[in-house]
Amino acid sequence: MIEFKGKTVWITGATSGIGKALAIKLASLGANLVLSSRREKELEEVKLKCDTECLILKLDLEKSADFSEKVKKVISKFNRIDLLINNAGISQRSMAFETSLEVDRKLMEINYFGTVALTKAVLPVMQKQKNGHIITVSSSSGKFGFFLRSSYSASKFAQVGFFETLRLEEEKNNISVSIVFPFLVKTNISLNAVNKDGDIKIEKDPLIENGISTEKCAQDIINGIMDNKKEIYSGGKGSFIVHLKRFFPEFFYKVMRKQNPNN
Repeated sequence: MIEFKGKTVWITGATSGIGKALAIKLASLGANLVLSSRREKELEEVKLKCDTECLILKLDLEKSADFSEKVKKVISKFNRIDLLINNAGISQRSMAFETSLEVDRKLMEINYFGTVALTKAVLPVMQKQKNGHIITVSSSSGKFGFFLRSSYSASKFAQVGFFETLRLEEEKNNISVSIVFPFLVKTNISLNAVNKDGDIKIEKDPLIENGISTEKCAQDIINGIMDNKKEIYSGGKGSFIVHLKRFFPEFFYKVMRKQNPNN
């Protein structure tokens, strides 16, 4: 079972939601934290809630050219990186046929290419250590498509393919890879989702509003990491829906078709 005391954990998207909840819980478990996001001021506010060693590192997943320098700063502070939690990303709410290709590319650039670029920047450190754990927060949309989420789902499917492959390749270096599939978790992801033109929608998603708390999701993730699970599910009936799709695909699609597209 993995323990966190004294370990260096790098969390992206740490200003709110699941990332913030993870930071606070991991701090209470004695982990050293690297907190990253585009919003430095909000990172400082999260740091105040974490009674542990913290490094604030502003990071934009669309600007991957400087990731190697970011890694050097972490090593300079903590000498190692034990866990990387790829949590940052954006969502989308628009019909596929009307969504501009620029929006498709933006979602892939942030959720897929940015996440992969940071992971590749951290990998040499873990390979040298002969130890490490990479955790990527995907989504239910990384398991099946749903209304209004074509670009988002595509980026999350892409993440899964990359990190499942990485798991196989890096096992020899004692590097674990876990993929997290949150289903209904009450976060601001829908408030920050982009529309067909790439503008922020700022609309609440009724499904998400009725989801579990970010604290409960963070604890599910931590439990999964401690048990070194390859896939970690959180948010109610998520794993059940995955099994439904696998074993009863026609019934699954019948259920999906009846859902409200505006949720």
